[in-house]
Amino acid sequence: MNAPHPGTNLTGPPGYIGCPGPQAGYPVPPAGYASPGLAGFPVQHQPVTSHPGEPTQVSWMPAPLPPLNCPPGLEYLTQIDQLLIHQQMELLEVLTGFETRNKYEIKNSLGQRVYFASEDTDCCTRNCWGPSRPFTMRILDNMGREVITLERPLRCTCCCCPCCLQEIEIQAPPGVPVGYVTQTWHPCLPKFAVQNERREDVLRISGPCVACSCCADVHFEVKSLDDKYVVGKISKHWTGLVRELFTDADNFGIQFPLDLDVKMKAVMLGACFLIDFMFFEMTK
Repeated sequence: MNAPHPGTNLTGPPGYIGCPGPQAGYPVPPAGYASPGLAGFPVQHQPVTSHPGEPTQVSWMPAPLPPLNCPPGLEYLTQIDQLLIHQQMELLEVLTGFETRNKYEIKNSLGQRVYFASEDTDCCTRNCWGPSRPFTMRILDNMGREVITLERPLRCTCCCCPCCLQEIEIQAPPGVPVGYVTQTWHPCLPKFAVQNERREDVLRISGPCVACSCCADVHFEVKSLDDKYVVGKISKHWTGLVRELFTDADNFGIQFPLDLDVKMKAVMLGACFLIDFMFFEMTK
């Protein structure tokens, strides 16, 4: 992982660092939202009934003690500085080219599942708009409760049109925005602004000139606002020639400072999904 430069000031704008300490100002979750499981009784194996077709026993990351005023379900992110995202391969899509809902496993560096993500779109939207489609991505915890919602509106995909660029909204819990990722216009480079819930820029993301590669990983650097320091990275991992050619099931890794505010960690997760759809979710 690219660690922050020794001289880096990680205090940043409001909402950047410090979930482990008290944080005021979180909106009250919607009525009827259940808080995470009881402390001391983490669920380490999820029954298959929540996600049909999966193995009976799935290794889940034990639920840590929630910090004060941490958005429910994001307490898992307080103890990790890395996330691994594995898109599930759909046999129907491989054989027919018919676009199915994307599903992802989100794991920690030990291989324990932290979340499960599932796209919520209709058949017409997926197959008419392809990777440009608007979507709702629902991210579930180990109890099957939706803790993060990603909303991507339909936007222009042409880099020559700077008036309606790509963006994604991150909500945690569902209905409560905690941040945004917005595309920054550039004629040839993928660039994004990471924003807090008040739409104030907190970080920047910059990718390579051509966001594809052969037999190598593709890295999108997460930088400070002045572009001087690299504080994290979103990487698309090379999965092998056959899988790259015939499927769009991709693997990603996200690295960020351990003490980064959990809201910003969730926003970086949203940035990963936006990057996946923009550059790697191609029709095979």
